Amino acid sequence: MNISLTPELEKAVKDKVNSGHYNNVSEVIRESLRISLRSEQENQWLNREAAIGYAQLESNEVTRVSSLNSFKALVRKKA
Repeated sequence: MNISLTPELEKAVKDKVNSGHYNNVSEVIRESLRISLRSEQENQWLNREAAIGYAQLESNEVTRVSSLNSFKALVRKKA
């Protein structure tokens, strides 16, 4: 597999290897891909939760709270 990088990205990868945190370019690329995949999964979860919350708001399935402490108590009770 060949990967083409812009000069800026190539410099960033080389800088990471030169920092000593990675042994080689492959480690940098693998870690970057893992982070990207994890971020995509988190974004998918967030989008699903936002859609659920919006649907609940639209159907008036909400609980109003008047303070941060009330909110925290409600969250603890549901957990």
